[in-house]
Amino acid sequence: MKIVLAGGGTAGHVTPNLALIPALKKAGFDEIHYIGTNSIEKELAKKEGIPFHEIKAGKLRRYLDMENIKDIGRILKGTLEADKILKDLKPDVVFSKGGFASCPVVWAAKKRKIPVVLHESDFTPGLANKLCLPCADKICCAFPETTEHLPASKTICTGIPIRQSIFEAEKEKG
Repeated sequence: MKIVLAGGGTAGHVTPNLALIPALKKAGFDEIHYIGTNSIEKELAKKEGIPFHEIKAGKLRRYLDMENIKDIGRILKGTLEADKILKDLKPDVVFSKGGFASCPVVWAAKKRKIPVVLHESDFTPGLANKLCLPCADKICCAFPETTEHLPASKTICTGIPIRQSIFEAEKEKG
């Protein structure tokens, strides 16, 4: 099986994705790809040996700024780039952690009828995940209270993915 991970702009969106890799492999995902921007996600995915596919993405600002106009073009271009990548990869599922880099991937996945799973780590949904909710087949969240802000029929409280190496480092200390 094949999965595409998406999400980025900050390491907070990327590291939980990467924490899932051992469990994904154990679950039968023999091909794992990452789609994101030329940002921290590219560096971290490559460090983990995950094939990385770069797209453009515009930052989703909630204030007036001339960059918002340019970012509309970046978002459209990124969605087209993500669509082409997904067409070529033909993944079984897209897993998105949110962040502005995830929106073009999720929107392209929806267009291609590829199942989408979102994960929300914050107490209340972030803007990118809010914009992607209509495309999601399932939504995972970190806190039971977060389910109040998400569609009940799609949402499950799973907690936050944590790298196994953190637990191993704690065992070594103790």
